[in-house]
Amino acid sequence: MVTSKPNKSRKTAFTMPVHKKNKAIAGHLNEKLQKEIGRRNLPLRKNDTVKVVRGSFKSKTGKIIRIDRIKMKVFVEKIIRKKSDGTEFEVPIDPSNLIILEIDRSDRKRLKRQKEGKA
Repeated sequence: MVTSKPNKSRKTAFTMPVHKKNKAIAGHLNEKLQKEIGRRNLPLRKNDTVKVVRGSFKSKTGKIIRIDRIKMKVFVEKIIRKKSDGTEFEVPIDPSNLIILEIDRSDRKRLKRQKEGKA
């Protein structure tokens, strides 16, 4: 049974094994990709093109430049903030606030696994 207690939910997220975290860092596909692949969501990868659908950066698009698997956050190019001293930094975004517009097709095994229905 899945718990509804927030502290237990946070604990499972923090202590989750890496192979499960990879699947948990997933984003919904846009309608075109859903029909093409036959799935609703996919694990996010570097160089996937995504669109932010919630938050202060809503409707901005860009490629994923980095994924922090420990904190379960995604960094997208062109989504930056400035500090008071003028230095810029990348803003971490939760994967649930992203929609995948285009996937990185350089890995042929990834495409094959997606069509088979595996992650």
